[in-house]
Amino acid sequence: MKLDFSNKKILVTGGARGIGLAISEIFGRLGGNVIALNSEDCDFENDDIKEFLKSSGDFNDIDILINNAGINEIDYFEELDESDFDRVMKVNVKAPLILSKYVIKNMIKNNWGRIINISSVWGTKSIERRTAYTTSKYALKGMTKTMAIEFAKKNILVNSVSPGFTNTELTSKILSEEQKDSLIKKVPMGRMAEPNEIANIVTFLCSDLNTYITGQDIVVDGGFLIS
Repeated sequence: MKLDFSNKKILVTGGARGIGLAISEIFGRLGGNVIALNSEDCDFENDDIKEFLKSSGDFNDIDILINNAGINEIDYFEELDESDFDRVMKVNVKAPLILSKYVIKNMIKNNWGRIINISSVWGTKSIERRTAYTTSKYALKGMTKTMAIEFAKKNILVNSVSPGFTNTELTSKILSEEQKDSLIKKVPMGRMAEPNEIANIVTFLCSDLNTYITGQDIVVDGGFLIS
């Protein structure tokens, strides 16, 4: 079966780079009408996201939502500033909540919808200095499961995808080459994922090939978590 999104309107947050860009591009190649919503367009830390969405008619008929935008804050627990923690939670958890609540009305009306929340392997396990990030990704997975239960009878499938170490600008920004090499050694496949490898899983979950998977967290990590 050929994947075809020509009759779907797709909203991808954080679609300007990395995994979000790869997701936007593959949906576009498969015929989807893609809106890439970036921090330059909308402040994901701002509680007025809903007002931004209302101010434009572009977001009233979304069929597929990819909550990909996210930020990280690396600090030891006792040094973590509460304002930084709040900022991570706003972008990584509250913004997906607001966006999902806004677009799901159209999905309910159409009795069809797909929502993918991009979590992380750090939403399953953690390492030092990841208090804010890990907390946010655990929360996002919890929200995914509850949404999946509530909207299953409306044919709205809600899943999360948890990438492992992925070759993105964010990874290069927060990790030194030495740190990246150390992490890669823990991956059975011996390399980082490329953004398109994450995007392929996202498109499958949103396609007509998936009619029964919901409430799941799909880990794409080259075997890291089981090693």
